[in-house]
Amino acid sequence: MRILGIDPGYAIVGFGVLDYAGARFAPIEYGAVTTEAGTDFLLRLKAIHDDLNFILDRFTPDCISIERLFFYSNKTTAIDVAQARGVILLAAAQHSVPVYEYTPLQVKQAVVGYGRAEKRQVMDMTRRILGLQDIPKPDDAADALALAICHAHCCKGMRGYQ
Repeated sequence: MRILGIDPGYAIVGFGVLDYAGARFAPIEYGAVTTEAGTDFLLRLKAIHDDLNFILDRFTPDCISIERLFFYSNKTTAIDVAQARGVILLAAAQHSVPVYEYTPLQVKQAVVGYGRAEKRQVMDMTRRILGLQDIPKPDDAADALALAICHAHCCKGMRGYQ
């Protein structure tokens, strides 16, 4: 199964592609889609959509694992991230790729085994699970790979997955 993990944002969208078979992970590609501050917001959304379409065409994932948004305070940021997330979901729908959402707590639990783990612990375990020499950069890419790992661990009981 090929999983595309996505850490949504509007300045930086982290992505990580990995193959998962049995209990083995194979990282394929990871990185970030970036948009420049000061650029018209609609153009930033278009750039995210265009780049996600490119990633979906290039890697043809079986599914997408994306972070479920939850904000305590800054509602303006939340709305902007939600809009960016919307164009990501649109790209997924246009490619008929199913989307699975996970909270940060679920990701921490799946990757580290402890839902209150620190960010550095999640990043280091992601590196270890994928057999990488270094923690993926930027942090958003590491978060996206953790989301993909989370889905692999959570999907074992889902119908149609092995």
